Amino acid sequence: MVRVPTKVRRLLSDEGLVSPAQWDQVASLEDPLAALFEAGDLEESTLVEVVARTAGIAPIDLTDVSPDGDVLKLLDQDLCRRLQILPLTRNGDILTIVAADPFDVLLFDDLRRRTGCQVRSVYAPATRVLASLKELHDDGSSRVQEMMDQVGEDSSLQAGPEEPEPEDIESSLGDGDDSPAVKLVNVLLLKALREKASDIHIEPGDRQVKIRFRIDGRLREGIPPVSRSLLPALSSRLKILASLDIAERHAPQDGKFQIRYEGRGIDFRLSILPVVGGEKSVIRILDVGSLALNLDAMGWEPQSLAQVREAISQPYGMMLVTGPTGSGKSTTLYSCVQAVATPDVNVTTVEDPVEYRMEGINQVPVNPKRGITFAGALRSILRQDPDIVLVGEVRDKETADIAVKAALTGHLVLSTLHTNDAASTVTRLVDMGVDPFMVSSSLLLICAQRLGRRLCKNCRVQVEDPPRDRLLSIGFLPEDFDELQLYSADAKGCSRCNGGYHGRFPVLETMPVTPQMRRLVVKGGSVEEINKLALEEGLLNLRRVGILNAIRGVTSVEEVLRITIDD
Repeated sequence: MVRVPTKVRRLLSDEGLVSPAQWDQVASLEDPLAALFEAGDLEESTLVEVVARTAGIAPIDLTDVSPDGDVLKLLDQDLCRRLQILPLTRNGDILTIVAADPFDVLLFDDLRRRTGCQVRSVYAPATRVLASLKELHDDGSSRVQEMMDQVGEDSSLQAGPEEPEPEDIESSLGDGDDSPAVKLVNVLLLKALREKASDIHIEPGDRQVKIRFRIDGRLREGIPPVSRSLLPALSSRLKILASLDIAERHAPQDGKFQIRYEGRGIDFRLSILPVVGGEKSVIRILDVGSLALNLDAMGWEPQSLAQVREAISQPYGMMLVTGPTGSGKSTTLYSCVQAVATPDVNVTTVEDPVEYRMEGINQVPVNPKRGITFAGALRSILRQDPDIVLVGEVRDKETADIAVKAALTGHLVLSTLHTNDAASTVTRLVDMGVDPFMVSSSLLLICAQRLGRRLCKNCRVQVEDPPRDRLLSIGFLPEDFDELQLYSADAKGCSRCNGGYHGRFPVLETMPVTPQMRRLVVKGGSVEEINKLALEEGLLNLRRVGILNAIRGVTSVEEVLRITIDD
């Protein structure tokens, strides 16, 4: 129910704008102000002018402004609804809010304590404030249910002619002529984008279709399970978007498409796999707008940042980034390329697929059907007079041989490899068939990377009396306990996070290939020997980097243990 502030109500009565009898007529209604406006008993412009003048603040038309998305996160949306306020902008430590009750001094004192900002207020009626809050925080759930109800058992939606991709996903949710299946897919994509998901999983069951989002590296329910009868419609619509064969339901298919969201293009990669019960679809969301390409903004340890900068400043040699799928390897490589891409160098990449387009970079997509493999493309690239070459992944001996030779013949080569840590990368290349001498001569730096979840600063919980013996056993050092302050996640979370975590950060292990390391590689040193030497030379391994972030309050000890192993 929309609450009319007492001071505003008294002011309208004192000004003779609303009589006691008129207040009595609308007092029990859901929105008294809207009822007065509709009945013609009060002009909204008159209300705004009187209240703003009396309070000595500026009025604002909420139809003409768009609140800053980051500022909206400063205050819980339920709190905003209860207090009938809307965070608008933040300039330094000055927070501007729209308040339906600009006379409540205690409210502004409370907001100052909650946000740590000086609070400046502007005025809009409670009706407009609550309507704006509803629109801004609408995650699409109601639309999802509406679309599900419309689709129902309509078998005509299971296939259809090819349709053009939507120009703008938000405008496509209007009352156009699109079918319910089209609208349902658009709502799913919009909800995933608003929740900053990296993947959407559409999984068929016996009776229902489960739809999950991967947020901050963990899968969670995107929307409640939907009827299995919707699966053909959803699959067909996704295939149409990605220009796939909608008649093919028994073979894997891969495609991609792009939509516009908030004025920028978002790329989606679609993978469809036949499973028991139907087709499972996984959509990878590639949002270049959220990609941090500045090395200084990556959040690495100072030692790691310096070693990466040193490696990519070399005229030739090879830098490898290792880790599992989804560990941020591509982002790291793109950031390195962006740091060295200047007008006087030729940078060429070969990727499968090209995840993000970079201005001024020659990017070659792998296409085995047309004979463009990593090895084949790399051979052609070396005839294109490159200075820097990015190879999406070293998958086989042929690609590894060419990459190593390129690194030894005047090219800086950046690539990825699937190994668990930096030390095992050397033996992996040797196991592929590359000569140990070639490996030792070409490598400049090996990085191993993971992504950890950041603690939500709004609801993290300080750990009282952390167990010293336990912490020492997992990698903490005695000197770490000087004024040690650790935090853990609040399992309930808050409106700004997902179960106590919000966002992710990179955990990067960097191992320079020093002269001593080269000699050990040529001798055929084991992973244990290579790792021991690296630690003696000052290596910060994944576990140690994770612990340093826990000490700084970036993450929890539990998260460090989840993403790393003790070397």
